[in-house]
Amino acid sequence: MIIAVHQPQYLPWLGYFDKMDLADAFVLLDNVQYKKNEWQNRNRIKTATGWQWLTVPVCYNFPEAVGQVKINCRVNWQHKQRQAIISNYRQAEFFEYGANFLSDLFDRTWSNLAQVNIFTVKKLARLLNIDTPIWIASELGVFSDDPDERLIQVVQQLGGDSYLAGAGGHNYMDLSKYERSGIEIIFQQFNHPQYSQLFNGFEPCLSILDLILNHGPKSLQIIRGGRNEHFGYRRPS
Repeated sequence: MIIAVHQPQYLPWLGYFDKMDLADAFVLLDNVQYKKNEWQNRNRIKTATGWQWLTVPVCYNFPEAVGQVKINCRVNWQHKQRQAIISNYRQAEFFEYGANFLSDLFDRTWSNLAQVNIFTVKKLARLLNIDTPIWIASELGVFSDDPDERLIQVVQQLGGDSYLAGAGGHNYMDLSKYERSGIEIIFQQFNHPQYSQLFNGFEPCLSILDLILNHGPKSLQIIRGGRNEHFGYRRPS
């Protein structure tokens, strides 16, 4: 059983959902320290003049965990983001395919960043027709502060025997710990597919929204097209 673990991100990119689709269970790690200026509270869409950030404003106090970070409700970020998406994607072929999701996201009142991220990840997975079970780390129990031991414990908690890591995981993971625990490491290999977008040229590594609004129910097929002959896995030598 293959387990993948990732921090809950805001409107994540294609590779995030590729990892989810490859796993037998996907765990949203909401009980680790929040990192500023990364992907927990922002992502990118395409515009006629290039890419643009969609950012959820937060009130962060170091060293809060992702699940503790509050949204700055004094900023009207939902209206701003809704208008940016409408302005840049209303001519997209499958804009209506994602319309209910956008209404669910922007018509609700959110106070907590992890709450909105978990909601969007689950809803987007359904839009993509990915049926991998999604778990929330803080609901599974208390785990080690050591990054590798934490992942090992999460995998064991769910009865897994393999951990699906990001392609760069070998740069920071202590693989010997997993070997001693009897857990096989599998490295994701995702080659970003090109697909038709609005405006000129192709912009990679955008939010999954760009793919869904342009290709609707064909989006998962396009994501799977970014895998190599080993179905996205690369085992360490």
